[in-house]
Amino acid sequence: MNIFLHELKAYRKSTMIWTFSLVIMMVLFMSLYSSIHADAEAFLKVLKNYPEAIRNALGFNEKNFLTVVGFYSFLLSFVTLCASLQAMNLGTSIVSKEVREKTADFLLTKPVTRSQILTAKLMGAVVSLVITNMIYFAAASFMAFQFKADDFSMKIFFLLSLTVFFVQLIFLALGMIISVIFQTIKSVLTVSLAVVFAFYFVGMFFDTSGEKVKRYFSPFKYFDTAYIIKHSSYEPSFLIAGAAITILAIAASYFIYAKRDIHAV
Repeated sequence: MNIFLHELKAYRKSTMIWTFSLVIMMVLFMSLYSSIHADAEAFLKVLKNYPEAIRNALGFNEKNFLTVVGFYSFLLSFVTLCASLQAMNLGTSIVSKEVREKTADFLLTKPVTRSQILTAKLMGAVVSLVITNMIYFAAASFMAFQFKADDFSMKIFFLLSLTVFFVQLIFLALGMIISVIFQTIKSVLTVSLAVVFAFYFVGMFFDTSGEKVKRYFSPFKYFDTAYIIKHSSYEPSFLIAGAAITILAIAASYFIYAKRDIHAV
């Protein structure tokens, strides 16, 4: 039995649904760009009525908003939230679904190690996210060229889009460690919603204070779109922090999964 291919097949339907949802969300937002750009002054006047802290929390940047990449970066805050739910769902179900569906003992009787099982499952989840991001980026690029009002940097556009995948990897790793520690998760979606929205609102709350150090408490704030647009790169400290969280969570998952007892049916 090829566990990796089995996982890919199992994720096929959910991957299609999440990919389609992200693309539709992006298309709906990007289709508004032309009308907003045409009536820029009125739109900016409305947004200025909101407190500065709220505008910052939502990723609104007045200097770049009327450009393609600036408008796209505003959209990304919502796309990333939904994409994180997909990753968290995948991570949380990696181990817990075997216990929930009572197939754990069957899987562990096969001539493979626990590390090989976890690796195959993890790779299946990662490939699903890669497929989602490839299709999403292709669709986003097409829409950007269709509705652009001026030239834009494709490098910056790619870096902005790639942040979705990076945040997904963090939540995939967090979901994985939760799945290993709490194997008897009855509702993956409930756990995913709770964790993702908790981090999202924590990020919004800390972002209103303007203190950079508090951004480390939420993966949603690791990639500042204004910084990316200005410097055409990521902030090294937050990139390292995201990588460290992902690596440590995955390493801890392997260690715990190899040691703990798996109850048979």
